[in-house]
Amino acid sequence: MTDRKSDIVTFGCRLNAYESEVIRGLAGESADRVIFNTCAVTAEAERQARQAIRRARRNRPDAEIIVTGCAAQIDPERYAAMPEVDRVLGNAEKLTPGAYTDPEPVLVNDIMTATETAGHLIDGFDGRARAFVQVQQGCDHRCTFCIIPFGRGPSRSLSFDVIAAQVERLLDNGVREIVLSGVDLTAYGADLPGNITLGQMARRLLNAAPGLRRLRLSSIDCIEIDDDLLSLIGDEPRLMPQFHLSLQAGSDMILKRMKRRHSRADAVALCARILERRPDAVFGADLIAGFPTETEEMFDDTLSLIDDCGLTWLHVFPYSARPGTPAARMPAASMAVRRDRAARLRAAGAEAERRYLDAQIGTTASVLIESDGRGRTEQFAPVQLEDGAAARDNEIIDVTIQRRNDRGLLARCVDQSAA
Repeated sequence: MTDRKSDIVTFGCRLNAYESEVIRGLAGESADRVIFNTCAVTAEAERQARQAIRRARRNRPDAEIIVTGCAAQIDPERYAAMPEVDRVLGNAEKLTPGAYTDPEPVLVNDIMTATETAGHLIDGFDGRARAFVQVQQGCDHRCTFCIIPFGRGPSRSLSFDVIAAQVERLLDNGVREIVLSGVDLTAYGADLPGNITLGQMARRLLNAAPGLRRLRLSSIDCIEIDDDLLSLIGDEPRLMPQFHLSLQAGSDMILKRMKRRHSRADAVALCARILERRPDAVFGADLIAGFPTETEEMFDDTLSLIDDCGLTWLHVFPYSARPGTPAARMPAASMAVRRDRAARLRAAGAEAERRYLDAQIGTTASVLIESDGRGRTEQFAPVQLEDGAAARDNEIIDVTIQRRNDRGLLARCVDQSAA
């Protein structure tokens, strides 16, 4: 059989996407290997991973199957016990070259003892115009619903020099947009000498990389956004005006029971402060439906947060109990209630998205073309060129928005729209 690079199946967050590219470089050539980089944020994410593992074994009976990622880190015994699985690697071990030649069936150490994050460099994301860059790892907070700190370990930041080197390499390989990613991104720098903040690091990065046309932030915590970042939002057009907020709920009581550190008023005020500095800003948010003890009135507070914060892009999750977390011991809403509330949040989010997209018709937008005439605006709205041949992949072009369909916005290049 001809040698080829290991196949990697990725679940979950942008950090996992970045780390899968690191794994691709570390794992080297393999005659027949499948690596599953798992997520543990919900029970559904784990169910999908186990299903994919079983399917891979049926389809490739002779392949070596390796399972890693957060689910493997948190419960290695469960995955080691699956007859389809050959080896299990922890979240630290998966980024170690020797792990892919070590014969041990289980290599998972205590992630809570981790003190550093290795500065691996990658060349790109399979030719894509956008690339994620890991700048922070782990989390020191203990939200009552979240198991991820036990999969990722304590908060730790990469040095600026490592980040700058990674960005430079990606730019040299044709990447046009960088997304700074982390488990708790806004905690960046607290563990570094001088306590550099995320805002300070991002400004320094943009100054060091004049060729970087677009810098985007992944999920941010509204209570950790500092004056440096607010200042950058206001005066740096290369920082994209799309901000995804880790809100989770709109009820102060539920936020307290989640052990979140912000209030409803904090979230609303932050959105207003950002809009003062960047009127074209658009917000997204993570929201959990049906958290234990949530009443209908409390849910209404979350539902109304969509309008009060002006949310456009929503990630909605029915509450998923994670064994070992405090919330798993709280009185739970029925699954039917959780699903119903999640559906109502998604419907309200879809309506907010439609209103936003309709408001763009007739305007001019800057779009990063990713492939086949498809791309994203600075606010991350999906755009399809009506003449896909009018722009090359990886180009940033100005377009005029013509109309909307059920997949996003349809546009024409500015010079064509005048024709």
